[in-house]
Amino acid sequence: MNLSKSLASSALALGLLANTAVHGQSAAPAPDFTLAYNIGGTTDYRFRGISQSSFKPAVQGGIDFSHKSGAYAGVWASNVNWIKDYIGATDGSLEVDFFGGYKGELAKDLGFDVGVIAYVYPSNTAAAKTADANTNEIYAALTYGPVTAKYSRSVTNFVANADSTGSQYLEAAATFDLGNGFSVTPHVGRQLIPNQASPADYTDFSLTLTKDFGNGLTASMAGVGTDAKDGFYKAGAFDNLGKSGLLVGPKYSF
Repeated sequence: MNLSKSLASSALALGLLANTAVHGQSAAPAPDFTLAYNIGGTTDYRFRGISQSSFKPAVQGGIDFSHKSGAYAGVWASNVNWIKDYIGATDGSLEVDFFGGYKGELAKDLGFDVGVIAYVYPSNTAAAKTADANTNEIYAALTYGPVTAKYSRSVTNFVANADSTGSQYLEAAATFDLGNGFSVTPHVGRQLIPNQASPADYTDFSLTLTKDFGNGLTASMAGVGTDAKDGFYKAGAFDNLGKSGLLVGPKYSF
């Protein structure tokens, strides 16, 4: 053993102990898990570019559980209109999403995220018209720096479309910090829904500007558009649910 280094280390340790005694306890270790809550609203709830609220406002909120191992789970809810307006069902005005997964790092600056999500529409009667609206998906994502690419695949029929198991969605997005609490997120996605009588596949795109006001409060404004076809995404007196739109909304996280 190098005696001089040993003494120096001992002196350093004693100094740190003395400093702790003077200034208080050392920083507490990170918790094993955290719970986070959020509530917000939007002038139009869009999912993959398609309006879920028939261009009407929606109130939304959720709970997120995160473990230090990388495991996570959560629940999120919003009011919806499409099951009644588009499908013609008598019931189905609420969406509740249950999700869970695992995220980590494959290499420096290269993260991954894998999981499963269930989109549940309690008491929906869409099956009387087409198919049950409840949908289960698995997903996998890679993130490098500000850029994320994600692939999702349904393991059930996809949102009330009969014979649509195996529907796929591929998306890419990036978030750029503009300073002063502002960030901008461009996004593009491609939805594929097999075995439909009318063309159901489409591409969606959006550009979202977000302002962080601090203390958990944010607000966002997004321009959204798709190339969704009228033959599949327009019903009765309702406009094409994928038409271009501008939506705004606040969110509070705590």
